[in-house]
Amino acid sequence: MVDIKEIKSIELVPFTLMTSSISAIVALIYAILLLIALAVASVFVPTAGLALASLGLSLIVLYPIITFFVYVMTSFVTALIYNMLVSRLGGIKLGLEGDEVKNVPVVPFALILAGVMAVWAFIIGLVLAAIIVPFTTALSTLIPIVANITANATNITPASLPTGSAVGTGGVLLAILLIIGLPIFVFVAGFIGHALAAIFYNFIIPKVGGIRLMFAPAGTAQEITSIPVVAAALALASVALIFGIIQGIIGLINGIIAGSAGMAIGSLISNIILNFVGVFIMVAIITLIYNYLAPRIGGIQLGLK
Repeated sequence: MVDIKEIKSIELVPFTLMTSSISAIVALIYAILLLIALAVASVFVPTAGLALASLGLSLIVLYPIITFFVYVMTSFVTALIYNMLVSRLGGIKLGLEGDEVKNVPVVPFALILAGVMAVWAFIIGLVLAAIIVPFTTALSTLIPIVANITANATNITPASLPTGSAVGTGGVLLAILLIIGLPIFVFVAGFIGHALAAIFYNFIIPKVGGIRLMFAPAGTAQEITSIPVVAAALALASVALIFGIIQGIIGLINGIIAGSAGMAIGSLISNIILNFVGVFIMVAIITLIYNYLAPRIGGIQLGLK
């Protein structure tokens, strides 16, 4: 029997610590792979060997550290936004049968995640607007000054000089678009994307099995102590596979219309394979890291009701 549980809250510190640590380890893996690629490149370009090796070693140290601190900020704010929005939009709901996520109610899942994305879009739009408006205002002030200097040097009539007002107006309009238009667009796109992901999950899970989450009590919350690797990787890769098929079919249609049927078929096949294999590998790596870290630093803790 499926028991519907709602994620009413996310404990900030455990979530931030776990996601930041996982991101740092993944960044370290990327840096090591890049170092190997640079080492191979240095064989073909011996004169640049020392520079490439120094770059690779620097990345191994700096990339994980920078990634960790970036994710400390973004993960904390994301969980904080989620907790603030739950009372207004409702939280993610999980249809649990034992430890298996059998289904994900579509609207709650899409609504809260789209809401979190929209708040992030608003924050980013606000920051960009705070940079753009002073810059365009200063530029609009400088344009007529430079134009007057040019006019005095070239005897251009004042009537033909640019005033810079268009730049200032354009900056204000762009700021409004970033603050208002961007969050709306992100919310709509995020809702559609997450709704499709939940629909595909609910469709495919009876055939391949769902994600399994091992919970243990942690005060008033429930801690995810481990996530079986293959079940999580297979479930999410199967969802990605459906997205890959859709993307491939769209590409196939466009290719046939453009008269490149052979390339379109190749694109269809590569989309399907890469989506499934890529997501399977990535989810498997992340869950392996999670299972390694959880006993050491504590797992993610959720308020389930």
